Amino acid sequence: MIASFEASMEQLSVHRVGNKLLDEFYVLSDDPIGITDELLNKLLMQYFLTPFEKVNEVYHFMHSSELSLNELFHFAGEVFNNPSRFHEVSQQITKFLFDSTNHPKIKSGELYVALFKNVQLEGELLDAIGIFKSETKETYLKVYPDKGGFNLEYEENGININKLDKGCLIFNSDKEEGYKVLVIDQTNKSNEAVYWKDDFLKLKIRNDSFNQTSNTLSIYKNFVTQKIDDEFELTKADKIDLLNKSMKYFKEKETFDMDEFAGEVLGNPQAIESFKTYKQQYEQDYETEIASTFDISDAAVKKQGRVYKSVLKLDRNFHIYIHGDKELIEKGFDDDKAMNYYKVYFKEEA
Repeated sequence: MIASFEASMEQLSVHRVGNKLLDEFYVLSDDPIGITDELLNKLLMQYFLTPFEKVNEVYHFMHSSELSLNELFHFAGEVFNNPSRFHEVSQQITKFLFDSTNHPKIKSGELYVALFKNVQLEGELLDAIGIFKSETKETYLKVYPDKGGFNLEYEENGININKLDKGCLIFNSDKEEGYKVLVIDQTNKSNEAVYWKDDFLKLKIRNDSFNQTSNTLSIYKNFVTQKIDDEFELTKADKIDLLNKSMKYFKEKETFDMDEFAGEVLGNPQAIESFKTYKQQYEQDYETEIASTFDISDAAVKKQGRVYKSVLKLDRNFHIYIHGDKELIEKGFDDDKAMNYYKVYFKEEA
């Protein structure tokens, strides 16, 4: 999503955040760090920015009552309006992250706050504030020449610059909507980790074509895999066929139309109504409106395609990949063996 070949890091402050539920504390540095080593600067830029090159989802800050009450939105505005307050604000950000740490499994770690110039996002060169947290420490071996041979050293509690644990980039753009924000959380996918995006940053996804496409495919997938059984009796092959049809629609069309999609993919009037109700409930639950028509994002289709499974798993013996006509596969039950079976029709082996 971003390009950083013209970017530069103007300021950097490093602090440490503990877990208050474990009686750990935060440690604030007195001054920002001056990076004079060119190689170190290059390594830090790689560590901070490279992971965001593959992030497509753009978020905005949000608040239940008033946007200005979102703490990170306020802190970002302070820095963009007065960069001389950068280090002071970085300390306030650290304190707020500490206060947002409300689960005993959240790891302590270093917090890096950086100010960048000329980070390219969606064709614009923008100032950006980066907030990054390192939680995972690793041990490294170093091999060096010694007395006609080699010797070894090790360093504990090192940081792998190719593995950014948590991060966000706040861009000085779309202020009225809550700034453009990219976010990464690599280390925690479970419920206790929602503090980074939901409790600390308080983000909502931007309602553009990428997210409209991604959300619609995600909602439809959940409908087919989790909800449709409540009203219809379908085999797993039937469900895979419905998922394949939806992916085919999004790959072939340039524009999504809800009525057209429902008619071509679902067909059954009762199923169509059920899906529309399911979509409306999602919009209410997540306070996100998904338009009935929108331009389809190829990048979102490609990303969702990775999680759209077309595999029929049979015990531990067989996996059947279904890519096309489900009429060429039949399900039955063998009374003699007391087992289910699938019959597959084909013209030739590949």
